[in-house]
Amino acid sequence: MPEMRRKSRRPADGPRLQLPDDVWAIPEPERSERARFDSDLCQSGERYFIRCVLYIPFNRCDDAFGWGAWAEVSKETFIRYLEVYDRDASKEPLAEGTLANTLPLYPDAKSEAVTITFGDVASRPMLIASSDSKTSLAEEQRSGMDQVRYHDIMRAVGAL
Repeated sequence: MPEMRRKSRRPADGPRLQLPDDVWAIPEPERSERARFDSDLCQSGERYFIRCVLYIPFNRCDDAFGWGAWAEVSKETFIRYLEVYDRDASKEPLAEGTLANTLPLYPDAKSEAVTITFGDVASRPMLIASSDSKTSLAEEQRSGMDQVRYHDIMRAVGAL
């Protein structure tokens, strides 16, 4: 595997989910032996993860809330992301992945199929839930959320 490189990126809006759930579940003393990770990339055995942002638009204004979340991807997608990491990758083909975190108030979305859109050098890749998904996360990503729902999320993550 190519060497993972740390890169300073503008942090995603919303709470940070530090690692994919399955990597976070590895006991602390073993985690750094069984997984390689930084703030953008993670490999655990033959599993590969990319840190992304999953935006949910507000339905009454032109803005969005962004979850910083991990997507599990194929080895080929992971390697391709490493190759384009330091340049504008917005013209790259869409990639497929799976949501690798449980998001508060979206318990049905764990392992949601997602499409990954790579971006420019200053932006994390974006996650879009499958258009045929019936999870609350996918439906809210399509229809947007109101301020009440946003405040519910903020309370759930301890930000309010």
